Formats: sequence, C-alpha cells, structure tokens
Amino acid sequence: MKLQPDRMDTLSITAHGPGWVAVNGQRHERSVVVSSQGRLSDWVCASAAELTAEHFARLAEDGPELVIYGSGARLRFPAPALLRPLIEKGIGVETMDTMAAARTYNILAGEGRRVVVALLVEPATAG
Repeated sequence: MKLQPDRMDTLSITAHGPGWVAVNGQRHERSVVVSSQGRLSDWVCASAAELTAEHFARLAEDGPELVIYGSGARLRFPAPALLRPLIEKGIGVETMDTMAAARTYNILAGEGRRVVVALLVEPATAG
C-alpha cells in the first residue's frame, strides 16, 4: 500500500507491504524506528516475542510526546512491564497494527508533533 502525505518536513512512511516498509521511499525489510525529529534507525527485533523493556526504553531518546508501536500485520499488545520505561517518563504509548501505526505517525508528524513510531516488520511468509 502506498501512503502519500500532503507535505512532510520530516521522515515519513511512504509505503509498506508484507515483510517491508518504506521510509521516504527507501525500502526496509527489518523493524525500524522513525522519529519526527529526523531519526531513522533499526529496531533490532524480528518478532513480538523478542521485545524487551530496553527496546521500548530506546524509543524515548528523541523526547517524544507519543510513541506508536506498530505490532505487525495484526494487533498485539506488549506486556505492560515492557512499556514501563516510557510510562515512567510520562511518554504516551499507543499500540496499533503496522498499517494503522504508519498512517497515524504520518498524520501526527505532518502536524509537527514530537512522535516516534516503532514498526515491527516481520519476515514475509510464502503463501
């Protein structure tokens, strides 16, 4: 699916599909963190089962007001203990499937909000 924001002054999610996501037109086949403050980095996890509190603690580095967790093709909430590093800093957290997380990030970043999206990109399955 292709996503086209009106005009973005920061990184945006421009497309995604099974096993990949594109940020500013560049395709990534691994989990990524995208910040409205201009940071793009790998999020080293290939499945929700691999997530730790440290994964979520890293998301606070840009001082966002909100973190959006894109949990893959389907909605899967992380254990509350994993979110503690963000909650303790007063950072809001929303969990969505990756498609919804990408759309929501683009809207909020386009409004100039300080937002970070962590997108879990799982390997595509043959089928």
